[in-house]
Amino acid sequence: MTLQALAIAFTAAVAIGGIAWVLLAPFLSGERQAEQRRATFAKTEPVARRADRALRSRRQQVEESLKEVEERNKKARSISLSGRIAQAGLTWTKQKFIVISVAIGAILFLTVFIVGADLLPALGFGFAGGFGVPRWLLGFLKKKREKKFLEALPDAIDVIVRGIKAGLPLFDSIKLVAADAQEPVKSEFAAIVETQAIGMPIGEACSRLYERMPVPEANFFAIVITIQQKAGGNLSEALGNLSKVLRERKRMKSKIKAMSMEAKASAGIIGSMPPLVVIGLYVLNPSYISIMWTTDTGRLMLVGCLVWMTIGIMVMKKMINFDF
Repeated sequence: MTLQALAIAFTAAVAIGGIAWVLLAPFLSGERQAEQRRATFAKTEPVARRADRALRSRRQQVEESLKEVEERNKKARSISLSGRIAQAGLTWTKQKFIVISVAIGAILFLTVFIVGADLLPALGFGFAGGFGVPRWLLGFLKKKREKKFLEALPDAIDVIVRGIKAGLPLFDSIKLVAADAQEPVKSEFAAIVETQAIGMPIGEACSRLYERMPVPEANFFAIVITIQQKAGGNLSEALGNLSKVLRERKRMKSKIKAMSMEAKASAGIIGSMPPLVVIGLYVLNPSYISIMWTTDTGRLMLVGCLVWMTIGIMVMKKMINFDF
């Protein structure tokens, strides 16, 4: 019985040891961990998931770039007097502009006062000449300069596209525009070259174009360059599409201008009729119409007519001007 019990115990021990070896050996030897590591390295992420992750990353970069551009645009809207002078294409300093404004106001005041007007109307003309005329001149020159810029910008972008397709870097393509384009595109792209040459990134240098030339087309160009610099992509194709968009906007603007000319002509005729009637009556019968400015009741009626005419002209201008 003793030998039989020992045999049974030995057999049981061997069986238990074998089972324990089979179950615990992979963990003790590290084979299970090795298999897990091999499975981790061998496991590949689905192509669709990788593409979706790359797309989300690119979209995030584009959104960040657009936010930066929008912040710059908000800062560009609060432009100073020096900035307005630069946008008009003038090289004047702020002090020179103020001196010229004061001189225009003083000359207009003295002219009206010497002619025989009272002090109050002379002061009104002087204020209008010193404060209104120079700023109107800045606005006129600014719009004229922006119009020339928009006419030449699509051709300048086409030059950049052809340079990139020929193998030139973006900076060298912009230098070609700065060297051969017409004004004011030439000077604006030369400013981009100068700011990039002193170490500023090309995307930020192009973004400053909108500060000097506050038109949507300049903002579009800055956005395309900024996004391409941060998110990558085919720059020549993006700029080519931008050139097409700018030409379509120009064509649409001309079409809207042609379609609104009839309304503008009607508004011009309606707005000019009262002054022409007054001038005609004064030529034919001065005593009949002169009571409008020689009597208190006539002056009051004249002021009321001017106010209502101004309101009507502004309403018509709002109706026939189209923003797009």
